[in-house]
Amino acid sequence: MVTIEQINNFLATKKLAMAGVSRDSKKFGNMVFKSLIEKGFEVCPINPLANEIDDVKCYSSVKEIPVGFDRLLIVTPENKTMQVVQDAFEKGIKLIWIQQKSENKEILQFAREKGFDVIYKKCIYMFAEPVSGGHKFHRTIAKIFGSYPKSEKKFSGQGSMKN
Repeated sequence: MVTIEQINNFLATKKLAMAGVSRDSKKFGNMVFKSLIEKGFEVCPINPLANEIDDVKCYSSVKEIPVGFDRLLIVTPENKTMQVVQDAFEKGIKLIWIQQKSENKEILQFAREKGFDVIYKKCIYMFAEPVSGGHKFHRTIAKIFGSYPKSEKKFSGQGSMKN
């Protein structure tokens, strides 16, 4: 289960590598990239087919990213994600966020076996502040219907409780 602490920890430094950044401004990978930069994140883009995206140096694989990027957002097609996760393991990155629809059971099992702190089945748009528009509405709905990540913190008192 993904917790709100995991998400907050992932987003805390505002510095991350991102696999699956597209050169096409109409593709999800490009929209997320631009949005994160607008929100003040330092994003290291990864795309094996580009040297630069929106005037930012692009890297062909996770293995090539500079030191200092210890968080990885993955927005690749599902059939490319396993290789990205394997590369992250070899690079020593342990905090990964696999965007919805980029994961499958095999990928998640591999990530757990290798000791990753992995966020999955969550959309980064709902958590990277400031959240606005439809994503703010989706976040509210998720909270109402119980699909919003819970806290791992326990409160003392009569027994243990989770948020």
